[in-house]
Amino acid sequence: MSGILDLLNSDLGQSIVNGVSNQTNQSKGKTQDVLTMALPVLMQAMKRNASSPEGAEGLLSALNSGKHDGGILNNLGDLFHGGVDENVITDGSKILNHVLGSKQQHVENVLGAKAGMDSGSVAQILKVAAPILMGVLGNKAKQENVNSSNGLESLLGGLIGGNSPQSEQSFLESILDADGDGSVIDDVAGMVLGGNKKKSGLGGLLGGLFKN
Repeated sequence: MSGILDLLNSDLGQSIVNGVSNQTNQSKGKTQDVLTMALPVLMQAMKRNASSPEGAEGLLSALNSGKHDGGILNNLGDLFHGGVDENVITDGSKILNHVLGSKQQHVENVLGAKAGMDSGSVAQILKVAAPILMGVLGNKAKQENVNSSNGLESLLGGLIGGNSPQSEQSFLESILDADGDGSVIDDVAGMVLGGNKKKSGLGGLLGGLFKN
């Protein structure tokens, strides 16, 4: 999982956190909390969607388009200056709908409950973050010359930790598959805030990023 989470600890990641925080009028700490939980979940959902030939073809097409080729990462100052363009937010909304489908509201509710934020604010954070995440993927796909479903699977697996222990994969699966009864919040709390005592892997990485 270190691949995508390392992004948040980089200079680029902090620029993204600050920009999203200002755009959504949320504190930097809570914004980082939401992104720390949300990015792996979105990546896992993309990996799932790409497991079918149609899904892989759709994601590859999106990544290879000029819209998500990573160019957005070169202009973050312009992106956040004066507020994010409505077209970017609309694009983010479409990405979330495509990636999460009927699970979107539930994922937003769970992330909001854990971060101490209403789901509407979480949704705004994700709408801004989704096009940036696609830019990260598009940039990586371009660097690694990814043009097949196998290459795409390898790319996504590497970014979310293809060799993650089963408990970590279960966390990601549970937040996507939960039936909406709220019990998954306990799983999120345990995994993210120290229930998993390992010093490495998803539990350690997330636990190290959270301040509370």
